[in-house]
Amino acid sequence: MTSNSMTEPRTAAPPHPPIPPPPAEQGLTEAEARRRLAELGSNELSRSPRVGVLHQITSQLANPLMLILLAAAAVSGWVGHVTDALIIAGAVALSVLLDAVQTTRSMRAADRLRQGIVPTATVRRDGAWRECPRAELVPGDVVRLTAGDLVPADARLVEARDLHVQQPALTGESLPVQKTAGDAADVTPDAATNDPARPDLVFLGTSVVAGYGVAVVVATGARTAFGEIAARLGEVPPETEFTRGLGRFGRMLGETVVFLVLFLVLVSVVLRRDPLESLLFAVALAVGIVPEFMPMITTLTLASGAVRMARRRVIVKHLAAIQNFGGIDVLCSDKTGTLTRGTVALAEVLDAQGRAGDDALALAALNARWSSGIHSPLDDAVLARAGEPTGDWRKVDEIPFDAERRRASVVVESPAARLLVTKGAPESVLACCSAYDDAGRTIPLDASARDAALAVERTLAERGMRVLAVATHAVTPHEAYARGDETELVLRGFLAFEDPPLPDAGRTVATLAEDGVTVKIITGDDPAVARHVCTQSGMPEPRIVVGTELDRVSDAALGPLAERTDVFARVSPQQKLRIVLALKSRRHVVGYLGDGINDAPSLHAADVGISVADAVDVAREAADIVLLDRDLAVLHGGILEGRRAYGNIFKYLLMATSSNFGNMFSMAVASVVIPFLPMLPTQILVGNFLYDLSQVALPSDRVDDEYLRKPHHWDVGALRAFMIRVGLVSSVFDGVTFFVLLRWFHGDAAMFRTGWFVESFVTQMLVLFVIRTTGNPLRSRPSGLLTATILVALGIAVALPFSPLAGALGFVTPPGRVLVFVAVVTAVYLFVVERVKRRTMQRLLA
Repeated sequence: MTSNSMTEPRTAAPPHPPIPPPPAEQGLTEAEARRRLAELGSNELSRSPRVGVLHQITSQLANPLMLILLAAAAVSGWVGHVTDALIIAGAVALSVLLDAVQTTRSMRAADRLRQGIVPTATVRRDGAWRECPRAELVPGDVVRLTAGDLVPADARLVEARDLHVQQPALTGESLPVQKTAGDAADVTPDAATNDPARPDLVFLGTSVVAGYGVAVVVATGARTAFGEIAARLGEVPPETEFTRGLGRFGRMLGETVVFLVLFLVLVSVVLRRDPLESLLFAVALAVGIVPEFMPMITTLTLASGAVRMARRRVIVKHLAAIQNFGGIDVLCSDKTGTLTRGTVALAEVLDAQGRAGDDALALAALNARWSSGIHSPLDDAVLARAGEPTGDWRKVDEIPFDAERRRASVVVESPAARLLVTKGAPESVLACCSAYDDAGRTIPLDASARDAALAVERTLAERGMRVLAVATHAVTPHEAYARGDETELVLRGFLAFEDPPLPDAGRTVATLAEDGVTVKIITGDDPAVARHVCTQSGMPEPRIVVGTELDRVSDAALGPLAERTDVFARVSPQQKLRIVLALKSRRHVVGYLGDGINDAPSLHAADVGISVADAVDVAREAADIVLLDRDLAVLHGGILEGRRAYGNIFKYLLMATSSNFGNMFSMAVASVVIPFLPMLPTQILVGNFLYDLSQVALPSDRVDDEYLRKPHHWDVGALRAFMIRVGLVSSVFDGVTFFVLLRWFHGDAAMFRTGWFVESFVTQMLVLFVIRTTGNPLRSRPSGLLTATILVALGIAVALPFSPLAGALGFVTPPGRVLVFVAVVTAVYLFVVERVKRRTMQRLLA
């Protein structure tokens, strides 16, 4: 959104001033387009204001716990405890400011990564068609639309050929609607410009699924129909597995904090202690158990992962998608570019009887040359082999490809004839044929001839080739042609294309399987082709299900079937979506790799939508992750980066919650049995701040193989168990420390607080080296930066009782025997925690 306040009423964007209609065949000049862009602004939907440091700080200070801390600081200052007030306020200020600055830097880094993907539009400027950033479109621009494009702005059509557009975001209709051209001279806005029912209007945010069109832009940015909806409502992103896990964790901490605060308030009332001091202690204790730096650590970790993924040529559009990426346990993908090279070559040209012949190639070249719908690499392969069509042919009309018909037709004319030329999937083309060509003779296509033609296609498919059938029909002159004209066709032959398997595809699929990711191939190709490619790639014999079988399976039964199936062949876009939803219903984290128009619904529905840089706009916009190279090995590397990010975030939670819980539980118990506060609020806050600060380097830490071998998901129950078990171990050693300090060393309140602060902080810091790894901490080395930050924080904490700040913080210089005791108890504590950790980790990483 564009307003400076989320609560201010939004005023509607002013209408565009009247735009002089440009000649549709020329468009605007570049100079005029720049002038209008400066006057009217960029063609971008309203969005949230850029979140800067000031906004981050105010958001953090709005946190209830931070408000309580600031209130406590104010009360302390009012009653004369100025030092306490300054330390509390300083701890809050440093924590909030560091979080805000680091978060803002991370967001900027993510924005720089996203700038590598800029939506474009085909626009006519200075009389020539060129690609232009969508944001630079202005009213009056002439744009060209073809299948697979996102409509770049609200526009009125001046030319349309079988143009079909999906606009469910505006109308709720799931089926595409046909659009037709209006008056080429009428390109100024009017009261009905935002009516999606008008056949001559197309709208920003909708997508072209078939056909061709030329349109003149009438509204851009916030003035579009979609822009007005976005300005009023704003979009709430769907909750991901990562955000759900964080929510559950937050609720668990909230319950713990509320319990501790209420318990301590009750104790202070019963024991008739100083209410202000007890309140400060309770608040400090509550803050002590909350890992205040968790948002910053999470953002830093995800941003670091995004940078590493960018080096692997993987662009992350949303930081939260990184953790979801690492959680994928099922990857759905087409075979093209995944198991195969993705470079199609024409291998054979056959006649209707399966004999070598070039007639089908010449006719297919006519179709490929004049088709303006979805760009197909098969057309490129045909034209590369046949060259440009010869003769005096000219295009009359076309019936563009769509997923339902699975064929495309063009009507071309020469001085001698007008011919409809159709090419497409063999069974789709044969369904429209009544005859076949046999060396120049037209012979009726009876059942046996049809079976023979299908046998030709089957033989080629079993050799792993993709087959297109070519057919023609001499048509009578009409003003326009439609699907109904694709009848009484004459089968002219077949084209067989090959896409060689990638040499390492099978090995990569096996590696993914070893790392807990099952690859499922979902393709529109023939099952025999899919089987051949899988076999050639070195994959085990796949279990294949075809689309017609899915139509007979209920949604409830599809889940188990999808889990058992390796390859889905001859599937429609709706069937792809059903497969994704069925797998999600079985509690799988599903990644979907796609690059076509028909992949967009599945990309949106998957836990992680993955596309490629050269995908159609619709697919790329729907994706969370964009691969600059369509390569399973690159994708595998991205998944491992996601798991590293998850591992470091989860390690932080284990460290912070277990250590904090142990210390806070010890303080709560000590406040009941000791006649003075076991630690001053300022001492708690200083220790907690140093502890959190030491873990800022955690995103740079190494991650154990246990985090990488398979996907892991949030288990708040296991996390709570770890927190309680390790925390209680810490409390037992704190109890021993209490006894020694009071009974053996006969310490007063100041000595007790100093001795326990040193013991608590030393054990809390050094145990990080134990908890950060699932294995032996002596064999798993932390990163150098993390080691340095931990040791620096530890040195500061131990030096505080000996520093000039000791008096202000309530410390005294501890005797040598206290330091010796701390060293001994720390060594025993680390040994015990290591034993407890090993058993508990088995459940966490199961």
